[in-house]
Amino acid sequence: MNFTIRRLGPADAATMRALNRLYADAFGDSETYAPDRPDDNWLAHQLGNNAVIILVAEREGAVVGGLTAYELPKLEQARSEIYLYDLAVSEPDRRRGIATALIGELQHIAAQTGAWVIFVQADYGDDPAVALYTKLGAREDVMHFDIAPRAREEWKKPGTSR
Repeated sequence: MNFTIRRLGPADAATMRALNRLYADAFGDSETYAPDRPDDNWLAHQLGNNAVIILVAEREGAVVGGLTAYELPKLEQARSEIYLYDLAVSEPDRRRGIATALIGELQHIAAQTGAWVIFVQADYGDDPAVALYTKLGAREDVMHFDIAPRAREEWKKPGTSR
């Protein structure tokens, strides 16, 4: 199967929307990945940020896979890490090397930027993702927590300085 991989830039809002539709289908999560949520200005701004890495695999002008990653600068050493946040391939195009090629391109970008490591999370039960990531890297069993943002006034206790 012939496909090309490229990094999106500020002029690629329509392609980003196509990738969001692919994510919605692949993850069964149309609520999060609604196709037209952000406007063109928002997408152009984010796609122009070098710390936001969006790669797509395209075949005949159609998005058949993609990933979203973020470069995170570290302060304990002069280096960065890259967090691979989303990765999906369309159902009919799976098991054809697209996900591995996308990660390979991310590895190349990570090497160019001097990143120390690429890290990714996988859900228990997502056996294809776990198999892919196990093939490419070392597994760590960690816990993940979502902490909701809230205003300082909401957590400040009377009589404390916090």
